[in-house]
Parts: sequence; C-alpha cells; structure tokens
Amino acid sequence: MEIINYYTSEREVSWPRLRNRERSHVKVKALTLPRKSRSFSIKEMFFTVRAALFSFAVTTRSLIRYAWMIPAVCAAVIIPVMISHLIDYSMSFAKVVDFENGNAFADEYLNAAMSSFALDSVFYDRDGNILSSDGTLTVSSLVIKEPVTYQTYTVRSGDTISGISKKFGLSNISTLIAVNNISNVRSLRSGQKLSIPSYDGLVHVVAAGETLSSIATKYNATVEDILDVNNLASETLQKGMSLFIPGARLDSESLQRAMGELFMYPIKATWRLSSRFGYRIDPIKNTPSSHTGIDLACPEGTSIYAAMSGTVAYTGFSSVYGNYVIIKHHDGYQTLYAHMSKIIAKKNDKVSQGTVIGLVGSTGYSTGPHLHFSVYKNGKLVDPLTVLK
Repeated sequence: MEIINYYTSEREVSWPRLRNRERSHVKVKALTLPRKSRSFSIKEMFFTVRAALFSFAVTTRSLIRYAWMIPAVCAAVIIPVMISHLIDYSMSFAKVVDFENGNAFADEYLNAAMSSFALDSVFYDRDGNILSSDGTLTVSSLVIKEPVTYQTYTVRSGDTISGISKKFGLSNISTLIAVNNISNVRSLRSGQKLSIPSYDGLVHVVAAGETLSSIATKYNATVEDILDVNNLASETLQKGMSLFIPGARLDSESLQRAMGELFMYPIKATWRLSSRFGYRIDPIKNTPSSHTGIDLACPEGTSIYAAMSGTVAYTGFSSVYGNYVIIKHHDGYQTLYAHMSKIIAKKNDKVSQGTVIGLVGSTGYSTGPHLHFSVYKNGKLVDPLTVLK
C-alpha cells in the first residue's frame, strides 16, 4: 500500500491509500495543504551570488576570447580598400602618359588619377638684369681689378634673388642661380647658405678639347678677363677645371626654368585655388584620391590661355575631364586644360604663350565651373605651382 504524507494544522499523519468506498467513512478534521515555509540562509545567499559571479566571469571570458574578431573583420574590409586606393594613387603618378595615344585618357585611368623664400615680382627683365624701383635697367660696367672672391650668405625669411643680388652689388640674378646651381628658386629656404661672387658671371667646367679662346667666344668674354679673374698665369687648361666667366649669364629659358617661370597662369581673371596637386578628398565621392593638377575656380566663360608656347597635341572630350586641350611644349613638358565649356584651339595648332585656347566650364566630372590644369615632364606629373610664374 502506497503511503502519502499530508500536513494538517496540528500534526503530520500517515494516511493509507484506501479504496474509495473505505475512504468515504474516514473523517479528517482541519485537513489543509499549505506551502512549506523555508528560511533563506546567508550561506545559500553566498552560494547564489558566487554562482552569478561565476556565470558573469564565464560570459566575459568568452566575449574577450572572441573580441579580436571585431578588429580583424574591420581590418579585412578596410585594408584592401586602402591598398586599392594606394595602388591607384601610385599608378596615376608612375604611369607614363602617351599623349599621342588616345587611350591614355581612358576613363578608368582618369578616375584613378583625377618658402619662406619670397618670390620676386617684376624686379628683373627676361635676361635676368636687375631693374631699379621705377622699372628701368640698372647699368653697371664690368671692370676686372682683382681675382674673384666669394662670400657666404645665409638666406633670411623675406629675401629675394634680386634683393640679395643688389645687396652684394651684382646686376644680374642669373649669377647667384648659376654659381649656386639652383634648379628652382622656389626650393630655397630660410637658413640656406649661398655663395656670393664678387663679380657677375657664372662658373664653367672645362671639357676635353676646350681652349680659353673657345670658352671666351662662347660667353662673349675676353681671354684677358678670364685669366685675370681666375688668377691664371697661362692659357693652359685641364679637363674638369672650374673657371669663373665674368659677365656671363644664363640664357633666358634656363633662367625662367630656375625662377619657376616657364609657365604663366592659364587664367588672367580673378580665380580661386579650389584644389591643390596631390592627395586629397574627392569632392564628389568624399573619399581619398589623387589629384593630377590644380583647380582654378572662376566664372563660366572665362578665357583660358596657353601657359607656354607649344603645339596643340590633342583636343577632345572625357567623361572625367570633359572638354580638354593638351599642349606639347619644349624640353619634355606637356600641359592639360580640362572641364572647358568650349574648345577654341585645334589639334596641331602652333600657339604662343597667352593664346586663348578655350573657355572655362564645368563639363565632365565636375562640381562647378573651374579649370583643371596639369603639367607633365617627360610623361610624369609635376606640381603646377612649382613651375608657374
């Protein structure tokens, strides 16, 4: 017989499981089934808290164990994107541009590509002769009285080539440029040392087979002056010897190159430099990209001028550069003018510096009217601001 425990209000009794007929004759008073009461001890509370803390620790450890996956996933997504941008950026600067081949301007390439030293104003003429404050030519006669001597000068903030030359009694800026082998005046910085000769002139390195007479003829100088200024007792020369040639000067093209004046600005009207050369944030996609030139923002219809004399090598339309003109210049230079509203120049046209070749517009990949201007040297990009006057 199965035994079932019951709780009464007075005491606990064992109640045999009876048959229904027998159970009906049994009388039980005050039969109830209340819940058992339990007291919550401190020990049980301790074990409960400990279990909760253990569960929290296990969960935290699991999260920490897999936390590395979050930055790993981010890196897996971001790094390939960054690498692709860097590859595109490098390609746009390393790829040699073939201006005779139309596919050089295929859209995929265009999408990928898309000093404390003061500069003189008009204080010298095209030949480098220093002008007075009223614009007149400073005339000085060259008289050789003693051998050439040199002083060292430290460039200061605000200095100019013409100012330094005048300070030391020189009359042509090409002297300092030639003697100090300055390839670009814009690269000069405050604190740089310059060698200042006591006469105007330049240094010539004697080549095999040259004579004093041939050198004098080349620079329109006299043999006597070359002998005196270099303190030479005879006309015997040796290959590699450095001679100071008094009164000699750089040709105008070399001078302009050194002064960063090979190119004039292609816009004469008022403009705003809206984007520089090099790495930037794309104004439309808002993503990092390389910029192959400079952007000069100005009203639509503004005249665009050839920055230097040359031959129009290409004209056309690109979904990126819109209407564009390419001009081939001497010494391996090419210039690109883009986003034109109208092309005026024609292929194979011979243009002079300052010739109108088109009008400013906003064609192609553009956010507003501006001129995109790029400069190439032997097929490689050059920052236009380093060669513009």
